[in-house]
Amino acid sequence: MAQERKKKAGVLPPDGGWGWMIVAGCFVVTVCTRAVTRCISIFFVEFQMHFARDYSGTAWIHSLVDCTTMLCAPLGSLIGNHLSCRVAVILGGFLASIGLVLSSFATSLEYLYLSLGVLTGLGFALCYTPAIAMVGIYFCERKSLAYGIAMSGSGIGTFILAPVVQMLIEHYSWRGALLILGGLVSNLCVCGALLRPITLKEEEACPLPVDSECGYSTKPLVAISPAEEKQLEAERSKQQRDSKQRCLQSMQEYHFLLMPDFLVLAGSFLFLASGCSLPFVYLVPYALDVGVSHHHAAFLMSILGVIDIVGNITFGWLTDRRCLKKYRGICYMVAVGMEGLCCFLIPLLHTFALLVPFSVLYGYFDGAYVALIPVVTSDVVGTTYLSSALGVVYFLHAIPYLVSPPIGGWLVDTTGTYTATFFLSGFALLSSALLLCTANIIRHYQRVQRNRRSKKPTLEQCEAQQADFYTTKNKDLLIINTATS
Repeated sequence: MAQERKKKAGVLPPDGGWGWMIVAGCFVVTVCTRAVTRCISIFFVEFQMHFARDYSGTAWIHSLVDCTTMLCAPLGSLIGNHLSCRVAVILGGFLASIGLVLSSFATSLEYLYLSLGVLTGLGFALCYTPAIAMVGIYFCERKSLAYGIAMSGSGIGTFILAPVVQMLIEHYSWRGALLILGGLVSNLCVCGALLRPITLKEEEACPLPVDSECGYSTKPLVAISPAEEKQLEAERSKQQRDSKQRCLQSMQEYHFLLMPDFLVLAGSFLFLASGCSLPFVYLVPYALDVGVSHHHAAFLMSILGVIDIVGNITFGWLTDRRCLKKYRGICYMVAVGMEGLCCFLIPLLHTFALLVPFSVLYGYFDGAYVALIPVVTSDVVGTTYLSSALGVVYFLHAIPYLVSPPIGGWLVDTTGTYTATFFLSGFALLSSALLLCTANIIRHYQRVQRNRRSKKPTLEQCEAQQADFYTTKNKDLLIINTATS
């Protein structure tokens, strides 16, 4: 009877309540991971002067932090699924803080590659994906708005931390600034403590006996009869079947990798990651090349950061409206496509007054698509697999983030202008949007053909409703799937 009651028990995402604390925690996580990563570039000149190294050698530090964060994202998902998101974020915060503190004692650039590039990047990876996935567990109806607020931490953090880090370097040197950043990043452990799992309302504690879990007995050794021996063998075989079933469930965590819709989305993300970082790297050098002053060139990046926040929140709020909720995928494609068009126009802009509108438009649509990445991923795979799927999604960003800036620099060295670099960025972004658009058109055409052959009206399934039902595979989500009962 208790088991039957447990099967029927279920709770939908609260869309509020403690969920807003989860959003606040994820907001701080994005500040301490993505914003701090962007601010590492401020240390470049200090590292070059202290270690007497060239720009390309020093630039590997930033590339390694970004690449390691994305490359190890599946590891964060794995720990979040099998232990809990809380454990993953607390562990990641500890590693990232230790990495920054150790970096303040660096004696060589290779030392920084390991401490700042690998160790800190690994800590960021363990924090980033589980925190983002947790927001999707707590929200359904207002998911886009929640993600918009949570992801805006990157823009707000960049806007605030950039001048603060510069001030810390001036007062305490780069070693003192890294030490203080290590203390700031340790707050990730506090954010991890906020990630409280959702549990069933009707859940009875049923601890397993020690014998069945650990394989040893607390009873004294006594002689057993043949009947009891057969019973023990039956129990052992049952345990073996259960272990095989657990292995199959672990394999099913990445079952979404065989979904055609997810494969198309993954290909789109590869194009996206290849193009989105280039304007952030080369906007200021391009502005200086066309005669804009250093002060105005730096101000263009500040505009990008501030408008990025506006795009995060407003686009998230708009796509949560009832009239647009069914078209969140289309809104995502529009945002990415508009970014690509902006990149094609920038070689025609040669004054600060013309570059300001570019910074506004590019920053807004950049914030818009960043807030929608977890949403469109959830719409495709469902919230059950969201943590694992986000790990794969951010893993796909790793290699493009690592290689696209050097390729862009090679194009500048080869052609002598920035036109080819921005065209490459625009082509990659437009390809990302067009790939998704083509897949949607083909899917719509196939649906129309099936309807014509069957001559029966079919109801359109709202993919967003996949997030309304959950299973118990995620350690942070102990909810029974009522749709199949």
